[in-house]
Amino acid sequence: MGCLLAGGLLPAWPAAAQRTGQTPPGLDGVGLDERLGEALPLDAVFRDEAGQPTPLGAFFDGERPVLLNLVYHDCPMLCNLVLDRLTTTLGEMDWTPGGAFEVLTVSFNAIETPELAARQKERYLGQLDRPEAAAGWHFLTGEDAAIDRLTRAVGFRFRWVEEQQEFAHPAALIFLGGDGTITRYLYGMDLPPRDVRAALVEASAGQVGTPLDQFLLYCFRYDPQANSYVADALALMQLGGLLTVLALGAVLVYFWRREGGKHRALPAA
Repeated sequence: MGCLLAGGLLPAWPAAAQRTGQTPPGLDGVGLDERLGEALPLDAVFRDEAGQPTPLGAFFDGERPVLLNLVYHDCPMLCNLVLDRLTTTLGEMDWTPGGAFEVLTVSFNAIETPELAARQKERYLGQLDRPEAAAGWHFLTGEDAAIDRLTRAVGFRFRWVEEQQEFAHPAALIFLGGDGTITRYLYGMDLPPRDVRAALVEASAGQVGTPLDQFLLYCFRYDPQANSYVADALALMQLGGLLTVLALGAVLVYFWRREGGKHRALPAA
């Protein structure tokens, strides 16, 4: 049970649970209730890895998206795997935390300290091997009241398993707009960089990314069953229709110009 069981089941569980209304044994009370469109309590105060009390709002600039993940650092398995895989995904992306987006890794265990968070930050920045990410990847700890406000706001439900002396909890990345609004949840650990990038572009409402990112986001949509961004058939049909009209227009213009050239050439002949 505990972290290992939650990690093994939850990547595929949320969508199935919504369809069947059933919860896997041992995970009663554990899960994610999506709060899309709702806002974080930006006045909730946490401590950064240097021990400085900082409100959540300090990490939001109104434009750049924020990637949030909730872990606890004494977790024997799941949380370390989540952070390992997140580090791998970030390493495969062109973007770096602190540039186009911010990352908040928040402990939901109130007894954990900034010193522990600092060690974890050093560990994962070392794995990422991008020193500039230090300014954009924040490891926060907090008291019970702040943790409760944050986890309730994002619908993150966890519980202590006394028999195992561990927390059972879900594994997911939560994406937020620059104003702290929740825009997307991606479940599990092995998340493709393209999905993470698409979720960040979506969260920013076009404030970050290239024209190609905007084009891809138009052609793809998030599918909760697949937990991924998939081709949007309607958008592709509309795009195909537009391209067909443009192609026909180009052909007609070509023939009109050619026929016009012939008629102008006749008097000269």
